[in-house]
Amino acid sequence: MANVSKKVSWSGRDVDDDEAAPLLRRTARPGTPAGEATPLLNGAGPAAVRASPHSAFFRIGQMSNVELDDELLDPDTDPLHPFPKEIPHNEKLLSLKYESLDYDNSENQLFLEEERRINHTAFRTVEIKRWVICAMIGILTGLVACFIDIVVEKLAGLKYRVVKDNIDKFTARGGLSFSLLLWASLNVAFVLLGSVIVAFIEPVAAGSGIPQIKCFLNGVKIPHVVRLKTLVIKVSGVILSVVGGLAVGKEGPMIHSGSVIAAGVSQGRSTSLKRDFKIFEYFRRDTEKRDFVSAGAAAGVSAAFGAPVGGVLFSLEEGASFWNQFLTWRIFFASMISTFTLNFVLSIYHGNVWDLSSPGLINFGRFDTETMVYTIHEIPIFIAMGVTDLGNTPYSESPWDVSPPPSGRLLPGQPAPLPESRTRSSFLVPGGILGAVFNALNYWLTMFRIRYIHRPCLQVIEAMLVAAVTATVAFVLIYSSRDCQPLQGSSVSYPLQLFCADGEYNSMAAAFFNTPEKSVVSLFHDPPGSYNPMTLGLFTLVYFFLACWTYGLTVSAGVFIPSLLIGAAWGRLFGISLSYLTGAAVWADPGKYALMGAAAQLGGIVRMTLSLTVIMMEATSNVTYGFPIMLVLMTAKIVGDVFIEGLYDMHIQLQSVPFLHWEAPVTSHSLTAREVMSTPVTCLRRREKVGIIVDVLSSTASNHNGFPVVEDADGTQPARLQGLILRSQLIVLLKHKVFIERSCMGLLRRRLRLKDFRDAYPRFPPIQSIHVSQDERECTMDLSEFMNPSPYTVPQEASLPRVFKLFRALGLRHLVVVDNCNQVVGLVTRKDLARYRLGKGGLEELSLAQT
Repeated sequence: MANVSKKVSWSGRDVDDDEAAPLLRRTARPGTPAGEATPLLNGAGPAAVRASPHSAFFRIGQMSNVELDDELLDPDTDPLHPFPKEIPHNEKLLSLKYESLDYDNSENQLFLEEERRINHTAFRTVEIKRWVICAMIGILTGLVACFIDIVVEKLAGLKYRVVKDNIDKFTARGGLSFSLLLWASLNVAFVLLGSVIVAFIEPVAAGSGIPQIKCFLNGVKIPHVVRLKTLVIKVSGVILSVVGGLAVGKEGPMIHSGSVIAAGVSQGRSTSLKRDFKIFEYFRRDTEKRDFVSAGAAAGVSAAFGAPVGGVLFSLEEGASFWNQFLTWRIFFASMISTFTLNFVLSIYHGNVWDLSSPGLINFGRFDTETMVYTIHEIPIFIAMGVTDLGNTPYSESPWDVSPPPSGRLLPGQPAPLPESRTRSSFLVPGGILGAVFNALNYWLTMFRIRYIHRPCLQVIEAMLVAAVTATVAFVLIYSSRDCQPLQGSSVSYPLQLFCADGEYNSMAAAFFNTPEKSVVSLFHDPPGSYNPMTLGLFTLVYFFLACWTYGLTVSAGVFIPSLLIGAAWGRLFGISLSYLTGAAVWADPGKYALMGAAAQLGGIVRMTLSLTVIMMEATSNVTYGFPIMLVLMTAKIVGDVFIEGLYDMHIQLQSVPFLHWEAPVTSHSLTAREVMSTPVTCLRRREKVGIIVDVLSSTASNHNGFPVVEDADGTQPARLQGLILRSQLIVLLKHKVFIERSCMGLLRRRLRLKDFRDAYPRFPPIQSIHVSQDERECTMDLSEFMNPSPYTVPQEASLPRVFKLFRALGLRHLVVVDNCNQVVGLVTRKDLARYRLGKGGLEELSLAQT
């Protein structure tokens, strides 16, 4: 096997490490032995490690491996490389590919001058613009949700009508294999198109996008995650995936779509379309964009479930790593506008302008009948559903025979059986544990995909295979089922008769032959007797594995609705069991337990508690279910966390993202900043030669993002810290040729303003595109006016938890480590902190890999 270090990432841009040296880069710290080798991703083979002398804490005009800037390298122009058959991968590493966002404002002279120029009226105008942007985010997110819903309804309806007519035709004449071929071909065609546009055009649009947005809000720069092209591919991909019959939902990707809309609207321009509308220029920085992306994520949840409060809590619980009370009200405003826009447009589409009854893409319906209320003795049952589900097996030997027992009479003392409860022996089916099993299976499947299915063509083939298998398995189950239910009074959209009598429909087809959203609502509200227990049991088992296999494909898809559908199926089965055991008690309504099962399954997979409780309450329009849903979700989370972490956190870890959690590892107080910092540090003087700056920025060995500025000093001893300047600032200064000599000669057209830096944001030009003549290399640049004169610093004796708390709470990108004389001895970055985590054997240190 070729000695390569390579991994598929969210951006989908594979970089062969043969062109990068070293293959694996591990940040050197004082005391690191020279020539110490770091294993490759799979632990095989040595890698070159750049060793640094013990005393070389900083260098002026020289390079270190503090941070890498992926913005300077255009992945689209990278040369093509042959794909290896296997990509080595180890979960105990962090990728040097991902960079941090700049959430800390640089309070330089330009910033202070602009602040002094802004009066009270200007500040009020800026605040009004924030509200206008939030309103625009809500409106556009609602419109995108309407577009997805209408197109999915039209295309899925057309597909199901064609297949249904074909099945009805060949049921009487024979030759149903042609119907299977038609169904599978239509599914494969839709999924093929949806997978191709994701795999070959914008790979970051795959999946739900929630882990990527969660990383973005944590301060990690995920390439292409909030671009316009990503939004277009995301919307198109999720439509094709749902219509293609995959075990996916369209609700999860709405969170990513809302975030992209928020990031674009808040900047007042489109870098993809190269259009600048000259509005909202004040918000062109990472801090402001982060807050609006939080609003976009909440608006996406609100549009998906009709849950504006749940959207705010989702953004708080799962998304935003930084929050303030002023942000809460604006996010809630965006969420309300989003759900109202969706509601209003869909009411017009359905022909009743005044009927605002479609607050979200999925509406669970009202749970307000007498049979839907719960009693105090059901609370322990709800808690048990978070751990264990009691199911039952049918009387008959044939799993598809719903006829009475062979004797034709009831056993002595046996209650009269209900249509859904002809059962005799009980068995245990894991409830909350199902979430942990789902995540564990998906973990190993994702590892397999990273290692072997890394080529775009292989990813498309896998998606087509899943689509074909899904259609085939569904057809076989429908064909084999004899679970027939009366058609009168049924709400089935596309009833299939098959071998049922006239006036009846196949109950298994009602679960498979429909969009997942409608199947969930049917399981919630169909009357008792609509499903045979064996039908629900087989559907749960099959759909569980199909959903697990589907999540992680190179298609735009979410896991919310498949999880709800799995939970609703086994939850209804649980309710049927209770109905049988209690002699058909009025309170044992299967629909109620379907709701609790759906909450338990989704909570066990994604481990959401607060936000999911409110989302389920808002989606059901019944606040009385808040307490039992909360108990079910808490139980599912506690049980699931014993075995494995949540699905989104798991995928973040598999992608080796330097994600910072809320707290540092609890056993890390013995580590100090001196032990975790990166050294040597590339420092610049207040007045630095242009040639040195260009050489530092042009180096291909290491691309820095932050440079401490020190005072001019003679000798080799480190000079005292004076400030910090960013790579992006230096590039703008070089582009405008802000040199002291040109200023003295009057060649500068005007003095730079903060607007010049905002206009270049976020895609600062690469240093290779800036021409500097040999004479200009001898010029001098004064950094005093542009550097941040008061960067955050920590003493080298500070403990890791204290450094972590300062770095994490303030959203820093660079934290300078100084000694007692305020001399630079190191620099702490995100990767220096994220590589320490608490494992089963205690505190672990992850390796840094160039992927």
